[in-house]
Amino acid sequence: MATKPVELPRGSPATRAEWARSPERGSLTLLRMMTFVSLRLGRPVGRFILFFIALYFFLFAPTARRHSIVYLRRVLGREPTPHDRFRQVASFASIILDRLYLVNERYDLFEVTVEGEELMRERVESGTGAFLMGAHFGSFEVMSAVGRQRPGLKVAMAMYEENARKVSAMFKALNPANKSEIIALGHIEAMLRVRERLEDGVFLGILGDRTLGDEPGLLVDFLGKPALFPLGPMRAAAVLRKPVFFMLGIYKGGNRYHAVFEKLADFSELRPGEREAAVAAAIRKYAGLLEKYCHSEPYNWFNFFDFWRGPHGQ
Repeated sequence: MATKPVELPRGSPATRAEWARSPERGSLTLLRMMTFVSLRLGRPVGRFILFFIALYFFLFAPTARRHSIVYLRRVLGREPTPHDRFRQVASFASIILDRLYLVNERYDLFEVTVEGEELMRERVESGTGAFLMGAHFGSFEVMSAVGRQRPGLKVAMAMYEENARKVSAMFKALNPANKSEIIALGHIEAMLRVRERLEDGVFLGILGDRTLGDEPGLLVDFLGKPALFPLGPMRAAAVLRKPVFFMLGIYKGGNRYHAVFEKLADFSELRPGEREAAVAAAIRKYAGLLEKYCHSEPYNWFNFFDFWRGPHGQ
């Protein structure tokens, strides 16, 4: 399990993470076409079309395939079969399609179960927000379906500026009337906005399993080898003295999702001098929880890049 911090390396702009340098696959035009077809002809037709898109990605994305094999080899403890690899790609494609329906508020199409609901209810009743630390695992958009069923649960997303621009454009392509709140990080104004929204009782969603390469990170053992996890998101929660909940929207196949909430850290009572140790402990716990769910739901993790930063991830 992820228990041992190794170091706090800092990269340079020239070594920005591969995922941030990679061009986007697909286009907004394709998204609009998929939206038109799927919303009018239904989810079964959309899933049929998506099978061929997944097959194309499976056959003609060699870099993603290489990194997928490394991950699946680690999490499965054996050499992944073509079926294993296609299952991961098909799960990713299914979640992308379902994002289309969730952004268009077609919550009636899905069965969503919730684990840890009492934790969220207690926090909503407190009147102040908290951080939801997710990952590129399953669907974060399923939070909108959870929120619809639970009045008072309001969620905004915080992400790196370039990613925020892309996601905002994608949401507008899927639904021009979409009002999802996305806060672009990297500016002083962003932290002020984050603080303001938390005090308004909004939950701030942020993904904690990618770094840009030019930011500080913590090396933690993950699936048998040290991997770099960003310090920034957890440090922000510590500076703002807010609790952090681990959150995943696990895809269970078909139209079924399972949302998981677990208490990760509570920085509200930090004493002077404890911040860095508390942040490191919270990141280790986060990595351990993510590792646990990768083992139980291995086809739900979608980091198709060199996560371990090795020549072949070996």
